[in-house]
Amino acid sequence: MLSAIKTYNDKRFLSIFCFGIASGFPWIMIGSVLSAWLKDDGLSRSAIGLFGIIFATYSINFLWSPLVDKVKPPRLGQRKGWIFSMQIGIVLCCLAMSQLTTTSHLFYIALVGLLTAIFSATQDIAIDGFRIDCIAENDKDGMSAASSVATAGWWTGYGGLGAIPFFLADLTDWSWANIYLLLGVLMGLLAIATLLAKEPDIDRSALFDRIDSEGTGTGDANANASTQDKIARWLKSTLISPFSEFFARNGVKLALSFLLFIFLFKIGEAFLGRMSIVFYKEIGFTNSDIATYSKLLNWWVTIVFSLLGGIVNIRYGIYRGLMVAGIAMAASNLLFAVIAQTGPSTSLLAFTVIVDGFTGAWSTVAMVAFISLLCNRAFSATQYALMASLSVAGRTFVASSSGIVVDSLNGNWSLFFILTAVMVIPSLVFLYSIREHIKNVQNPLAPKA
Repeated sequence: MLSAIKTYNDKRFLSIFCFGIASGFPWIMIGSVLSAWLKDDGLSRSAIGLFGIIFATYSINFLWSPLVDKVKPPRLGQRKGWIFSMQIGIVLCCLAMSQLTTTSHLFYIALVGLLTAIFSATQDIAIDGFRIDCIAENDKDGMSAASSVATAGWWTGYGGLGAIPFFLADLTDWSWANIYLLLGVLMGLLAIATLLAKEPDIDRSALFDRIDSEGTGTGDANANASTQDKIARWLKSTLISPFSEFFARNGVKLALSFLLFIFLFKIGEAFLGRMSIVFYKEIGFTNSDIATYSKLLNWWVTIVFSLLGGIVNIRYGIYRGLMVAGIAMAASNLLFAVIAQTGPSTSLLAFTVIVDGFTGAWSTVAMVAFISLLCNRAFSATQYALMASLSVAGRTFVASSSGIVVDSLNGNWSLFFILTAVMVIPSLVFLYSIREHIKNVQNPLAPKA
């Protein structure tokens, strides 16, 4: 256990933590803050739930992720260049959102929200690639530690910084539109931190050449190819190779099994998360209650359990981490059903948040480490985006109907949360069926025994 703790003694983890903050923070802009704004201005549960469709961007970002691996922005480097550019785009979206109102500009609010999601999802591609590139090949302990630090950072952005708008909404006369100005300033500070990070030292061109040589058997002959052939090979290595390599390495059946499990694992949590702010407000919690418990308390709980989850994964393995987190995730959803029956009890909310923070942190750390180890370093951003997008797909395409589900249940929140708990069970059954493959997963570029 002491050896596991020492794994965290790495200065690169500070950059990974900061990038985690930058990754989680935009979810506040298009998630809980936008939901609270729309709820306060009288939109229905179904309408608010449908706004979650903009999160579909995170589910399809793998479509342009090859460009993040292949196109190198000037000056700042492959990863930092993309991250910084997208952060500036998010700042501009916050400034635009601050000029809009729900009564006159609902379409433009959705449009700016979509642009924010596109910039954020693209930023995530580069951030995930940065984290994977920082860790040595086949270093499972380092990958688990980096995943826990990234998760702690994500929740610092989502929970820590995410509490600020709700305090301002209750304790000041700031409008939700004005709050977006502050969100833009905070994102600008994170962009400055990006400039201070060190770009990973990866010879990506050599990795591409190696894979291209192994795949075609042409070796140095490619240097004499025609311009048309070079363009064709570039398109192939950029758009096709990242996906074909993943399926070829794992086999189609196992690769699809991995992808299906990733899709199923967090569907229940996605349904719950999409409606959580609406639920808190309808039950009777104030904006300050939401900021204190759902954001600040959840933030600290998640940081603690993210780091502990990383240690447990290092000590006992990713499979056990996923199984324990999945079981606890289903149980924590039932606590929300209890709140629906008892009313706005802050003590019960605090207990529920602690349990939910534990499950969310452990499941995320284990999942991030698992996906990271499945990636080939040459296509780290692309392959991670492919798999991570499936995890987010439940939150978008499926969970966007969560408001409609609550309405169809006549506002029966207890039954709704029970259903989200049941949704976890199929993924746990599937997890058990592929347990041996998860235990044996290793980095594709590591030397074979």
